[in-house]
Amino acid sequence: MTALKYDKGKARMDLLDPYAVEQLSHVLAFGAQKYAAHNWRMGISKGRLIAAALRHLFAYLGGRDKDDETGLSHVAHAMCCCMFLLGLEHRTDLDDRYREDHETPTRKTD
Repeated sequence: MTALKYDKGKARMDLLDPYAVEQLSHVLAFGAQKYAAHNWRMGISKGRLIAAALRHLFAYLGGRDKDDETGLSHVAHAMCCCMFLLGLEHRTDLDDRYREDHETPTRKTD
């Protein structure tokens, strides 16, 4: 006989990779030291976060495993940017992404 546990539909936290989460936490600790703990929660534009994530991914794609400033994985830095994006997803005031369905600004001509 085993105990009942109702967890259907709950997040499968056991599927997270401990090493990946640990590396992410190292990036967060560096950021907390450099800026402040939870500094990102004050808001960063989504465009800046996307650009930073892509810089880290392209650096990794180009064969550079570690960020020059931190010595930490570029992939962990990209994960951090993505975590911030998800954490700030509800902040529509930070959404500066280009959207094709919006009117594009007209170019000034002199």
